[in-house]
Amino acid sequence: MIIGVLAVQGGVAEHESTLDELGVEHRQVRRVAHLEGLDGIILPGGESTTISKLLELGGLLEPLKDAIRGGLPAYGTCAGMILLSSEILDTRADAQCLSGLDITVRRNAFGRQVDSFEAALDFAGIVDPVPAVFIRAPWVERVGEGVDVVATVPNGPAAGAIVAVRSGNVMATSFHPEVSGDTRVHEYFVDMVRRHTS
Repeated sequence: MIIGVLAVQGGVAEHESTLDELGVEHRQVRRVAHLEGLDGIILPGGESTTISKLLELGGLLEPLKDAIRGGLPAYGTCAGMILLSSEILDTRADAQCLSGLDITVRRNAFGRQVDSFEAALDFAGIVDPVPAVFIRAPWVERVGEGVDVVATVPNGPAAGAIVAVRSGNVMATSFHPEVSGDTRVHEYFVDMVRRHTS
């Protein structure tokens, strides 16, 4: 199994480190050729409009969109969730999305960097609560048909906000499990990939 990590901008190393911890082979994806032979791909956090612009400039936007539409399992964190969405609120007019999930997301929904926070979330398919780190995070405002809500914020001003979703082989979280030291969300994705490839 080889998992790609989109590496045009953002928190690439943390995802690579988590995959190393799980003993999963991985490769950075910067060009179209890097998509060949992948069993799944992770879209990391970063600056979503910058990532979408770099994907477009590098000729990777449409091939990546086609790969995901063709069944390539994908997991996006934070900016990766924004990229996988079908509609983005509070973004620039030239921002692109991959439409891997029929969801509407709002960028920076929880506020600015100073509003970053941590929470323990019930995550469907994982037994105990998952530690979640939110950094200038989006949330999901609309889920389309066939999209399952996997986790919501349990309490506080944003109680009930949708922060993890899945549809078939594509999942996204608005938080960063790669910085929490807990590998279970990545294990969940790797298991998704394994089931798909078998």
